Amino acid sequence: CKHETIICILSPVGVLSQVQLVESGSGTVKPSETLRLTCSISGASSDTLGSTCCWWSWIRQSPGKGLEWMGRIEQGGSTNYAASLQSRISISVNPSKNQFSLQLDSVTSADTAMYYCARNTQ
Repeated sequence: CKHETIICILSPVGVLSQVQLVESGSGTVKPSETLRLTCSISGASSDTLGSTCCWWSWIRQSPGKGLEWMGRIEQGGSTNYAASLQSRISISVNPSKNQFSLQLDSVTSADTAMYYCARNTQ
């Protein structure tokens, strides 16, 4: 049984205002595996993730398609997820490291996309 399909996951650096969001994680993930990406926040005060200023979001863009909002988390850990991903997605926050992370389980070729982290001010 040959299954050589590989999903290419690219995560560019994003800049919002004076806050820089830098993504890291899997560059490629095979079908049925788990995608894990982390967004590190710099250029902000050390308590950025401990404040009530923001929601921290993950967004993706599949080839030839528009942006798709995946989900978000706030500093207290409250989350909202896109209904279409509800059973496979998890977003967590690590205030001590000024990071928030995305986990997407059981990926398929339909998950091939550019993945972005973003800050939404409340």
